[in-house]
Amino acid sequence: MTVLSSLYGRATALRRSWYAGDRSRSRRLQQPVISVGNLSLGGSGKTPVVATLARMLVAAGERPSILSRGYRRPDPSSGVVIVSDGRAVLATAAQSGDEPLMLARTVAGAAVVVSSNRFEAGTLAETRLGCTVHILDDGFQHVQLARDVNLLVGSRRDLDDRVVPSGTLREPLTAAGAADAVLVEGSDEDLQAVKFGFGVSTAFRVTRRFHSARAIGGDAVPRQRVIAVAGIARPERFFAALRDQGWDIAREIVFRDHHWFSAKDVQTIEQAARDAGAAVVMTTEKDAARLEGSAARTLTWAVLPVEAGVDDRFAPWLAGRLAAARRQRGEPAPSTSSGPGG
Repeated sequence: MTVLSSLYGRATALRRSWYAGDRSRSRRLQQPVISVGNLSLGGSGKTPVVATLARMLVAAGERPSILSRGYRRPDPSSGVVIVSDGRAVLATAAQSGDEPLMLARTVAGAAVVVSSNRFEAGTLAETRLGCTVHILDDGFQHVQLARDVNLLVGSRRDLDDRVVPSGTLREPLTAAGAADAVLVEGSDEDLQAVKFGFGVSTAFRVTRRFHSARAIGGDAVPRQRVIAVAGIARPERFFAALRDQGWDIAREIVFRDHHWFSAKDVQTIEQAARDAGAAVVMTTEKDAARLEGSAARTLTWAVLPVEAGVDDRFAPWLAGRLAAARRQRGEPAPSTSSGPGG
């Protein structure tokens, strides 16, 4: 590990320790907060986990909000942006960011609220949208907001990684001890390795399931020759998934994570598709959110939806944690309703 990595890791540890030393330093919302985060800079599969968690809470009769900072959004607001009230999408991609917009489009019944100040976002979600529980997206390092359940999405590759700038870890592995549970994609062996390496006693296995590809804003697309485009942290996972699903990839085009597509980008990609004899451009749901308003597309652009599954032990464990949090607050569990504002 380099000197810079060592200093960065020490600084993050001191910051976490300072907040942990006095709980009053973290602000607390009225309703329970479930944090979902990771140690690495990206590519951990956190967003599908957030979507699955939100659907699980909706099915349990909750009115969840997803609180996001709206990372790298081109049109940041100084206030709070309601991306979805649980029924309709109310903001553009530029105002919300790619992941919040994707979640707003794919998770019915969950409010999505964006702000750099997630305490203000959560307060608005409670007072205006009637939310009964919050999901703090990418929240493991956001210790300014108190949480009742701290979930860490991890992988075996984290165990051999280093703290930035030498590697991609935002904190040393020792920080994982702050998690209540770790969610691990992979085999049972991977689960046990991460559980031991992170020093977390509770772990749940995560699986990924891919749905049929569909055109952006349209119908299903049959398997055929395509070019694949990705501007995400680990594009190789997307390309491998396409091949596993039987797609013939003529060319792979990679952009940096959270790249916002310009009209020139779209034209260049579509010309590359024509040159390769492909009539379809395959991309991720997160990339599709960043295509909004970039340019008129003349070819079919399609996405391969992915859904995360968590093992059956997770739902009752989470329900118990939320019940305990509400007992501490002296509050009853929410009654089942039709959704936010219902």
